[in-house]
Amino acid sequence: QVQLVESGGGSVQAGGSLRLSCATSGDTFTYYCMAWFRQAPGKEREAVASIGDGGKLTLYADSVKGRFTISQYNANNTVFLQMNTLKPEDTGMYYCAASPSIWVCGGSQLGQRRLFQNWGQGTQVTVSS
Repeated sequence: QVQLVESGGGSVQAGGSLRLSCATSGDTFTYYCMAWFRQAPGKEREAVASIGDGGKLTLYADSVKGRFTISQYNANNTVFLQMNTLKPEDTGMYYCAASPSIWVCGGSQLGQRRLFQNWGQGTQVTVSS
């Protein structure tokens, strides 16, 4: 099992940037498919980006391609989500998630929520216009 703790959320104006961090502990996170999800009020939780196989595999939702970058830093067991050119529609609670099935990161589409067994508590991102 891997434990996840998110940080880095906050309030920014449209066009601004934030970097989210997901600190992992317990099991070795490089054995997992790691992902960021987000959930806006009244909406379903949706996958934003995923990373696996030591960073070789990355996937992004169409809505964030070219603006968000997922990465990992093995030395301190952390996964990051760099978010640039933020838009009001990026507002929501952002969750870090882990799946022990590395193949979840290997497809052509982001893995579904049900495939991720481990979740953090979330960090709020608010983008004002």
